[in-house]
This record gives sequence, C-alpha cells and structure tokens, in this order.
Amino acid sequence: MALHTWTLYLIAAIGLSLTPGPNSLLALTHGALHGHRRTLFTVSGGSVGFVTLIGLSMLGIGALLQASAHALLVLKWAGGAYLIWLGIQLWRAPPLRLVAASSDLETRGASLFWQGFAAAVSNPKALLFYGAFLPQFIDPARPLALQFVLMAGTFAVVEFIVEAVLARLAHQVRPGLERLGRRFNRACGGMFALMGAALPWTK
Repeated sequence: MALHTWTLYLIAAIGLSLTPGPNSLLALTHGALHGHRRTLFTVSGGSVGFVTLIGLSMLGIGALLQASAHALLVLKWAGGAYLIWLGIQLWRAPPLRLVAASSDLETRGASLFWQGFAAAVSNPKALLFYGAFLPQFIDPARPLALQFVLMAGTFAVVEFIVEAVLARLAHQVRPGLERLGRRFNRACGGMFALMGAALPWTK
C-alpha cells in the first residue's frame, strides 16, 4: 500500500471511528458505569472483533479478485453506492439517545472484553460495510495479506484510541451528543455520502 493511500485510509478510519455505532455507545456506557480503566477490556474486545470482520471481508475480496480481474473495479463502485446509501440512512436517523445499562452489569474483565467483541461481530451491517469500504484502498498489484495486516492494524489502533477517549470522557460526552441531536447524525451521514461518491475515483 502506497503511503498516500494509507494516509487517506487513516483519515477515513478516524472519521468512521468517530461516527455513532454499537461499540462507541458501549464504550460510553461502560465508561460511565465502570470507569475508563476497566472499560479498556471492552474496547480491546471491540478492536479484536473489528479485526475479525475485516479478515472475513478480505477473504471474500481476495476470492473475488482471483475469480475476475475486473472484480475490484466492480467492488469499488458497488461499495461507493453502498456508502452513499448508508450516509442517507444516517442523515435520516432519529436523534441519538444514550441509555445507560443496568448497574448490576458483570464487571469482570473477561466479561467486558467479550461484550465488546460481541457488539462488533454481531452487527451484520459492519461486515457489509467493510466489504464496501476496504476495496477502495486495495492495490491488486501488491500482496493482499500484507495490505490486510496494515489495514486491520490501523483500524484497530484508531478504534481503540477513539473508544478509550470516549470511555474516559463518558460523563461529558454523552449529554453533548444528545444535545446535538440530528445535527450529529447529519454530519456523519454527509461524511459517508461524500466518501462513497469520492473514493471510487481515487487511484
């Protein structure tokens, strides 16, 4: 992966990690309930779950690339259309509401880890999303396995940092996101739509 491609991927990964999702909400609620240090178990589980989904997506992408030389081009345009659709759905979504989990939630580190992992891998839309997002940055002339390691590692680190910060700032961030309401959803939805329109044209 060329440096400029990785830089673009890094910027996109940061933006994606800042959008609302099951794991970011879980990091917020666990941060409020258990403190930011114990929530690192939750965040770690989520990061491992995302790497698992990226791996599954890359296996499917690799199989398509072996089957057809034009598969990557098709994936890029189909993925761009899917990202635009996601942006529209997020734009139209109701205001964000963060509800704290029950205070008797199991607080053992292993339990928190598996809750984070399950929140990541149990969302089928995430697998579809990675299938749409990752092909935009793949160079078919370079080894796919090495690109997987770089892309999965980059996303996992970015996601870990963002969720750890959310957990640490849980009490301050939650009311702010709720006050932003639809404006936050529309900002994130607009980013998805712009990304979907622009990325298929990148080389």
